[in-house]
Amino acid sequence: MCEGHSFHVRYRMEASCLELALEGERLCKAGDCRAGVSFFEAAVQVGTEDLKTLSAIYSQLGNAYFYLHEYTKALEYHHHDLTLARTIGDQLGEAKASGNLGNTLKVLGNYEEAIVRCQRHLDISRELSDKVGEARALYNLGNVYHSKGKSVACAGTHDPGEFPDDVKAALRKAADYYEENLTLVTELGDRAAQGRAYGNLGNTHYLLGNFRSAVTAHEQRLLIAKEFGDRAAERRAYSNLGNAYIFLGEFETAAEYYKKTLQLARQLTDRAVEAQACYSLGNTYTLLQDYEKAIDYHLKHLAIAEELNDRIGEGRACWSLGNAYTALGNHEQAMHYAEKHLDISREVGDKTGELTAKLNLSDLQMVLGLSFSTNSSMMTENRILDHSVNGARPRVGRRHSMENMELMKLTPEKNSPDVPGDEGFFDLLSRFQSNRMDDQRYCFQDRNRLAVTPSPAPSRTLKKSFSTSMVSPHTDEFLDLLASSQSRRLDDQRANASDLPGLRLNQRNSQSVLGCLMASSNSEPDDDFFDILIKYQGSRLDDQRCAPPPIITKGPTVPDEDFFSLILRSQGKRMDEQRVFLPSDLKRANSN
Repeated sequence: MCEGHSFHVRYRMEASCLELALEGERLCKAGDCRAGVSFFEAAVQVGTEDLKTLSAIYSQLGNAYFYLHEYTKALEYHHHDLTLARTIGDQLGEAKASGNLGNTLKVLGNYEEAIVRCQRHLDISRELSDKVGEARALYNLGNVYHSKGKSVACAGTHDPGEFPDDVKAALRKAADYYEENLTLVTELGDRAAQGRAYGNLGNTHYLLGNFRSAVTAHEQRLLIAKEFGDRAAERRAYSNLGNAYIFLGEFETAAEYYKKTLQLARQLTDRAVEAQACYSLGNTYTLLQDYEKAIDYHLKHLAIAEELNDRIGEGRACWSLGNAYTALGNHEQAMHYAEKHLDISREVGDKTGELTAKLNLSDLQMVLGLSFSTNSSMMTENRILDHSVNGARPRVGRRHSMENMELMKLTPEKNSPDVPGDEGFFDLLSRFQSNRMDDQRYCFQDRNRLAVTPSPAPSRTLKKSFSTSMVSPHTDEFLDLLASSQSRRLDDQRANASDLPGLRLNQRNSQSVLGCLMASSNSEPDDDFFDILIKYQGSRLDDQRCAPPPIITKGPTVPDEDFFSLILRSQGKRMDEQRVFLPSDLKRANSN
């Protein structure tokens, strides 16, 4: 009687765990990841004896945390998933867990290990002849190399195509992987995946300075986005095309694409992106020397930045307005916006912006001071004399300090490379991983008799107790590896089952787990695995304690693709054209 009652309890617990997990999956697919995580956590609290079910829960819980930008939690659960998949010999699960770990490590800036994990995903997929998994692994590797190159590029002051060799090497590898991915998804007939590959390939060519190739790729991205009615992707394609045409020097064409970006942003009621488009248009018309239009768009940007309380965006708008008014000769208005730029830069701690504003104010004060203390005929005479001597407008040499001003870096568009978050994260999740849950679905012979009822959303107490009970599964594992690494080094698959949250063990289950562990320890891993282990085992203790990604100071209304350095080169003479020679300078010019 007692044994039958125990079986019935376990049966109900298994059913409850599965029901909770399936509800979590449903909520995540519906876009409510926070609620989905609560149900997955509740499923882990209830626990299960089935290792494959638990692995599937870990996988989806890790992806949900990734989508919520809680990357340390995501890393923790993907490590659990990988440990469990290796323990039970689930190669497909190991491949997917490795890919998920690679994506998470990439976001955390751990590029080298991310590459290793993604390569493992690729190797297993090819071994299993899993074309879909292979395509996904190629895409992930491209993303890692792209992010690696971009992270180094953002730390410098170079323009696209002018990066150091190591950056270019990483970006070329990214392009190669995207090309391989594109070939494979084309064979598979996956148009959505083709669109993502074209978008990322275009961004990579852009960073490499291959602007014509970038245009070709983004045109294909635009075409596929229109096929799917994906207006967000269409908007990104327009923006990326505008960026590429800026560097091709075709400013009118760039302006047309930015106008389409602006139109779509308004249709999507995305005020931040609308402001970004206005900002890009203002800069483009500045390059076209149409300063009236530039001022109009920068004023629109400024209004939205103020509406959204984006002080950094306000500062950029004021700086740009100061430049445009200076070019028009309206020095009083230029002074007004330069002072606002200085105040905002000090407020937000933007040292570079503060230095720029001070330089601009210094120039303007000199010009205004001369205009008030010297009669206009002398200013006119100076300009005419300079024309007669040099055959050009009065100008002194471009300031070296302005050429080297470190302002906004040139980077691809925000949220690129195209990642599942932008391209339907849970659509991809459904295609590649949701069947893992369905495979474990229980077939109740008589559901009416069992009377399984939907479980309520877990309480805060349950969530708290779950989070405080989490422990790293790798501390003991690492110490075991360290102790045996000079001998047979066969314990890499070892998992302490008691460290895995949500795993309920009875005597039969314990023997099963022990059998899995013994089997894994009696099978010699391949040489490639040991190469990976030797190279990276020293960092495994810190995997659970990765620092969050660095916070980049950029207002929501300021596009990543700021091309400030291009404007600085194109406008380096903007202040000098407004200058007049001092008497000593005039005498020196006459003597020459």
